[in-house]
Amino acid sequence: MNPLFAMTDSAAALLAGIYEPLLPEIVLVITACVVFLGATFRPDRNLWGLVSLVGLAGAGVALYLHGQPPAQGDQVFILPVTFDGLAQFTRWLALAAGVLIVLMSWNELSDQHAGDYQACLLILLAGVSFVGLANDLTTMFLALEMVSIPTYILLYLPKHDRAAQEASLKYFLLSIFSSGMLLFGFSYLYGLAGSTNLSVILNALYQSTPPVLAMIALVWIVAGLSFRITAVPFHFYAPDVYQGTSNISAGLLATIPKVVGFVALIRLMGFAPASAEVMGPSKSILGSALSANVPILFWILAAANMTLGNFLALLQTNLRRMLAYSSIAHSGYMLIAISTAGLLHKEGKLDGIESILYYLIAYGAASLGMFAILAHFNRPERPIENIDDLAGLSKDHPLLAFTLAILFFSLIGIPLTTGFTGKGLIFFGAMAVTDHPWLYRSLLVVAALNAAVGGWYYLRVIAVLYFRTSVKPIQTSRNLPGLVAIGLALAVTVGLAFPPGLTWIRNQTTKAARIPGAEEKGEGARRVVAAE
Repeated sequence: MNPLFAMTDSAAALLAGIYEPLLPEIVLVITACVVFLGATFRPDRNLWGLVSLVGLAGAGVALYLHGQPPAQGDQVFILPVTFDGLAQFTRWLALAAGVLIVLMSWNELSDQHAGDYQACLLILLAGVSFVGLANDLTTMFLALEMVSIPTYILLYLPKHDRAAQEASLKYFLLSIFSSGMLLFGFSYLYGLAGSTNLSVILNALYQSTPPVLAMIALVWIVAGLSFRITAVPFHFYAPDVYQGTSNISAGLLATIPKVVGFVALIRLMGFAPASAEVMGPSKSILGSALSANVPILFWILAAANMTLGNFLALLQTNLRRMLAYSSIAHSGYMLIAISTAGLLHKEGKLDGIESILYYLIAYGAASLGMFAILAHFNRPERPIENIDDLAGLSKDHPLLAFTLAILFFSLIGIPLTTGFTGKGLIFFGAMAVTDHPWLYRSLLVVAALNAAVGGWYYLRVIAVLYFRTSVKPIQTSRNLPGLVAIGLALAVTVGLAFPPGLTWIRNQTTKAARIPGAEEKGEGARRVVAAE
């Protein structure tokens, strides 16, 4: 019986056996239900923040003990989820981001809304994990909605003014529009392969030259996911939404949708390890199942994102709007790695997917740390909205000002930060491409110029911190969980930038992106370490 299209008794047994490996997500959902129910009887932000951390810790223990089943082999043609290295990496990344967001939001919420916020966050994190696990179009779409639907609520709960309402509604409407485009692309994939299983679809498309319908599906899928990674031309919502919502929600919006968007792209384009197992022998470029023009498409998107994001950020005086355009630019850097991933795999060189995974950590830690600092200083009587509101911070709070400067340095790409290492991995990857090298050399020139432009507006903020005086001193209240979140973000930003932290995290990203039959990779990391 054909294993691609028939459900056997062994397949039914496999389906029954996936519940234990999914125990981490089950723990998150159960904890969310407990918090939802308990908060109706006892509103208490300290209690439900603690319960959320316990739930995240329990999910981590479950993931360590039960999250990795035996090798799947042909099971990728049957199961709606896969447990390859990318799935495990995404699950750990979701839990780590969840801990930071719980801590930074601890004292920023009223007792009345804290339980709802933390419960929605746990549901969202379970959705992030399922995006990494998805091996089926239905699973992928439901997982993405598990992320999107709680986000609508999380954008509104910390603030209830008109700006927050507008931000939530705008994100809601555009998210629905992007989901519709994604579903339209999925419908073409289903029509082409006769199955919703991703491995079956990629196996069918790799056996022959991709038809025109596959290229149409590619366009609609990339358009649908571009909303989540704030890629041009679906970026326009970000500045208004960032400005209208709270700092903690803006931090969440800057990081979590990027993780799910890029992980979904890796899965759907066929870059993931489980997907690569089904690559036909006639195809030598990984990720070309939908179209041979995938590298060119992402080349164009990368150049557009970097240029538009950085140059529009120069014009901003509002901090969150500036960071929104910065987020668009950083998506461009990661899209460079997407455009080179298949070509690098063909040449047996540094895998671009590893660079994306590392950069997601670097960008996520710096962004969450910055928004945690902004939330720490933001008070109703003295809100932190514009760049000038940070004037004199180095005199009133020198340690936090120094921390904020380090996080900005990471986004610029200054040595001894993860931002420098992440950009180095992406740039060295593009330099290593030998197929149309002039194309990627020109993209590197664009990236270098944009990095210089980005450095200007980040340094402008640092100059305000250290060379401007404030009329009214910046005051804070005691916020121990927020300070812990800031410390953890700083530790990741610095600690994973050079050995032994860099060696450890590079091993994890290599496992997550390892393709069957590919050579072991590490040359790029050694080059970056040598450069430092």
